[in-house]
Amino acid sequence: MKKILRSAWILTFPLLAACSAAPVQTASGPGWQQQFSETLPLLGHRNWIIVADKAFPQLKAEGITYINTGSRLLPVLQEVMAAVQGSGHVKPIVYRDKELQFITEAQSTGIGAFRDSVAAALKGHDVREMLHDSVFAKLDAAAGLFRVVVLKTDEKLPYTSVLLELDCAYWDGEKEAALRKAIARP
Repeated sequence: MKKILRSAWILTFPLLAACSAAPVQTASGPGWQQQFSETLPLLGHRNWIIVADKAFPQLKAEGITYINTGSRLLPVLQEVMAAVQGSGHVKPIVYRDKELQFITEAQSTGIGAFRDSVAAALKGHDVREMLHDSVFAKLDAAAGLFRVVVLKTDEKLPYTSVLLELDCAYWDGEKEAALRKAIARP
């Protein structure tokens, strides 16, 4: 009897451990637009949207939703940017990997045309560059408190992910500073 109970515990333990782990939400395929359009109204200031290349890792932090688009990065980025800009409640602060600027065509065929296409898609936005490893430090800090949505694409060019930190579209730093100054007055 002891042997049966021990065997049952050994078989049950992995299931219990899996149930207690933070759930990772995923979806895939051509229906990604619908899931994203349902998610965007729920996102706000300090949430993140990542349009990721194929090799972008699945992070195990709680608060991250993964959507496998099954599409190339540029069309997904264009749809996401249009949706964010049309939302009325958020605007993007755009981040790119600094390494992308240093990759040559000899190292990765098609990288130059890709860079140009993405630059055109992001025209009019202040694009901040940061080293790839710094991205994960920012995401780790954000995912502890705020929702992160990762749209995985089929893009197989290195350092091509685009990260959008969402900011409030109807309130800005100047208004916030004036508010804080008014609050601080005796």
